[in-house]
Amino acid sequence: MTTLPSLALNIRVADECFEDYLLNCEFTFTVTGYAQVVMGLPVAQWPVDPVEPYLKNYGIDSQEFCNYRDGGEGTVLVAWSGEDPVGHLVISKHWSGFAHIDELAVDAVARGNGVARQLLDVARHWSRERQLPGIMLETQNNNLGACRLYERYGFVVGGVDHLRYRAIDPGTREAAIFWYLLFDE
Repeated sequence: MTTLPSLALNIRVADECFEDYLLNCEFTFTVTGYAQVVMGLPVAQWPVDPVEPYLKNYGIDSQEFCNYRDGGEGTVLVAWSGEDPVGHLVISKHWSGFAHIDELAVDAVARGNGVARQLLDVARHWSRERQLPGIMLETQNNNLGACRLYERYGFVVGGVDHLRYRAIDPGTREAAIFWYLLFDE
């Protein structure tokens, strides 16, 4: 596998163009299986139940994050490569005292170029600036690319919720995985 060099990015607070950016980017990913999370084991060693590959789209809604852009205890950050928006991060202070990444998404054409890592670097800076003890986020057991990214970055699994999505789809095999990046004291 060839590693591409990281893109030189300008990461800034979302502006009035955020909705246009969301409408013009591709955030789907291919699901190839459902992992069975095994606490303490690397993602590469988790058993995976393969499925016929399909595209997954969570349907990002810009209105959901309006309150973050209008102040408060969070922000929406957009990564730009030149004139092109290529990814975004929504972060806030969670009631538990951790920073919470509500959403991290990279346009499909920019994946593999370090965009997510650079957004995580900014999230770490944002969190430390607020003297928070770490960062938490959630992904799903069918988004193995995201799981590998978070693991490589230093996050650890804090828990798994197998029932979180049952109200949406009673037969789902999708489970929520809660990841934590704990800062050194």
